[in-house]
Amino acid sequence: MHIAEGYLPPVQAAAWFAVSTPFVIHGARNLVQQVRANPDAKLLLGAAGAFTFVLSALKIPSVTGSCSHPTGVGLGAILFRAPVMSVLGTIVLLFQALLLAHGGLSTLGANVFSMAIVGPWVAFGVYALIRRFGGGLGISVFFAAALADLATYCVTSAQLALAFPDPDSGFVGALAKFGSIFAVTQIPLAISEGLLTVLVVRLLVRVSPQELRRLGILRRPAPTTQGAVA
Repeated sequence: MHIAEGYLPPVQAAAWFAVSTPFVIHGARNLVQQVRANPDAKLLLGAAGAFTFVLSALKIPSVTGSCSHPTGVGLGAILFRAPVMSVLGTIVLLFQALLLAHGGLSTLGANVFSMAIVGPWVAFGVYALIRRFGGGLGISVFFAAALADLATYCVTSAQLALAFPDPDSGFVGALAKFGSIFAVTQIPLAISEGLLTVLVVRLLVRVSPQELRRLGILRRPAPTTQGAVA
């Protein structure tokens, strides 16, 4: 999904920076508020960032000027909401551009918009919607993570189609071309990412249930009346 360094026209690269910046600033404020309100969440916050870094570093080269890999943003979006994940995702993408030559500085704005903004918002929205209608935790997490992955690649396809429209069919034809190339690898990767994220959340339920209750992922146990009766 990371668009390579120098692959976008300069004007479009600058435009994606401008579009992404307000989301990241809002996310930074949200992150500070959450850490002040719940300092014990720092460890889980770091784990969510590490999860995103590792999964999104597993790149599979693509002929589109980008690459395929899981994104890992669904977990953080579910635990800490989408704005916080825009900051974590931006940090991950910046380190990958500087240390791994994965993505690039000139294309950072475009990569942030697709992976650190659109992906987390889709994950958060899908998770909240399924939970609101009575869906279980596992099925909610699976669809949130998988659809966040696919949404990221749909946006990347649109970004590339906008930069390189097809000579005959224009933006729509290029979007179909980029999307069809990504779909071969991305649909299985999205399903795998959904299943992996479910396993991670189940592990967190066992090892850190109190923290998940503070974050609103697990419901707090109803108070008993035993003490009042006695």
